[in-house]
Amino acid sequence: MEPHRLLIVFHSQGGSAQRLADAVLRGARRADGVEVRGLRALDASLDDLLWAQAVIFGTPENFGYMSGALKDFFDRTFYPAQGKVAQLPYALFVKAGNDGTGAVTSVERIARGYPLKRIAEPVVVRGEVGEQDVLRCEELGETVAAGLTLGIF
Repeated sequence: MEPHRLLIVFHSQGGSAQRLADAVLRGARRADGVEVRGLRALDASLDDLLWAQAVIFGTPENFGYMSGALKDFFDRTFYPAQGKVAQLPYALFVKAGNDGTGAVTSVERIARGYPLKRIAEPVVVRGEVGEQDVLRCEELGETVAAGLTLGIF
């Protein structure tokens, strides 16, 4: 049987958002029968999106918005993906500098346009990243991956 396919697209400059992305990846890789592809947003392509059976996006909040790199990924894939990824399950994590609302809203607005299907509440981490935040991100990755294997998504 072919493994299920989970794509994790994130941006980080090596700081807190990277720590959260690593946790999501770690959690996702715990699920048996799931191939996990973790890519920086600038390295991810339309082919990666079309390969995926679910996707988790990750971004720092920059100026009350998603990162420019994640926006670039959306810019490069939005129109070519039309009609090819309808209702693709997605989840989101945000390392917020403010309250995270702007970053979440901007990603959700674009996701509706593909249209993608949100399958989990966004994980928003405000302030310093603590151990509970890392655990929440591991749980997000593991939950999405397990959902694929169980046929929930």
